[in-house]
Amino acid sequence: MSDTGVPDRGRASVVVVSTSAATGPALDRTGPVIADWLRDRGFTVGDPVIVADRGPVADTLAAAVTGGARVVITTGGTGVTPTDRTPEAVAPLLDLELPGIVEEIRRRGLAGAGPTALLSRGVAGIVGGGTFVVTLPGSRGGVADGLAVLDGLLDHLLAQLHGDGHAPRSAS
Repeated sequence: MSDTGVPDRGRASVVVVSTSAATGPALDRTGPVIADWLRDRGFTVGDPVIVADRGPVADTLAAAVTGGARVVITTGGTGVTPTDRTPEAVAPLLDLELPGIVEEIRRRGLAGAGPTALLSRGVAGIVGGGTFVVTLPGSRGGVADGLAVLDGLLDHLLAQLHGDGHAPRSAS
């Protein structure tokens, strides 16, 4: 149990993929929001790691997984500009894809931001047999939509990853 009364959920990492934030970290407006959200839910989270677009996204994510992160959330690099390649860096690392999560994030974005939300190309899934990874857009609205979706399912998803979450049904 943490000092806040929230159960300790283990480690989590936040990776910000942004060339502008890599040159001026003060420009990152989404990484701290995600880190605080994770801390509020009992995860131990360091400062967001910032990498440039087309930077070592896969290596940074792999290091977080090797370091024991149960959850890794990236922000940025999911659009269609020539340097937006976060999904291409993360997808090959996924052992199991969870497309419904990014579909719901996109659906919520469509309702709020409009058709530009359809340009987000995020991915979500499991890496290394036990770490949940999701790539959120780099916009504050996209991050808010993503965290709202995760709020309703992250605990259940992590429980299932570790063999819980499905009680045997009684015969009727």
